[in-house]
Amino acid sequence: MHVFGLTGGIASGKSTVTRVLRELGAVVLDADVIAREVVEPGTPGLAAVAARFPGVVGADGRLDRAKLGARVFSDAAERAALNDITHPLVRQAFMEKLQALEAQGVAHVVYDVPLLIESGMHAWMEGVAVVWVPREVQKARLMSRDGLDAAAAERRLAAQLPLDDKREHATWVIDNSGGLEATRAQVETMWRAMLARG
Repeated sequence: MHVFGLTGGIASGKSTVTRVLRELGAVVLDADVIAREVVEPGTPGLAAVAARFPGVVGADGRLDRAKLGARVFSDAAERAALNDITHPLVRQAFMEKLQALEAQGVAHVVYDVPLLIESGMHAWMEGVAVVWVPREVQKARLMSRDGLDAAAAERRLAAQLPLDDKREHATWVIDNSGGLEATRAQVETMWRAMLARG
């Protein structure tokens, strides 16, 4: 099985690239979706998060993401504590999904991971795609999308590894600063290259 990593940054357009890949027939596993699954009600993941962060489970028994986010977003130590709980669970779930796909005969999988480079997971991918836009474009899109002022947008960008740093680890760079057709053409070329790997 050939496993490729896909990453980017906030407001870089990674979801657009993922959508195009799926339209082309790619199997894409989304780390954010897996991260939600491992803290569903009744899971050991939710129990561990609730024990470490009291008060973040709502009356409905579900994780209150806004409340948890408020605690970890601006505190690196709290964010690290959360990651220590969730990252091993996400990795385990990802490996189980890969094994199931391999059993079904799937030969190529793209793993969409926001923190692919930061976590070091890129080192064992067969290739890495980075969705890139210039920082000023990223900032403007973030302000427009989330209704943020410049200072709030800068804080969010500062919490992530810059896209220029991520692209240094890329096998493929998808420049998403143009229109959809330009992005689609790059994704099609990349997907053909991925399929050619085996």
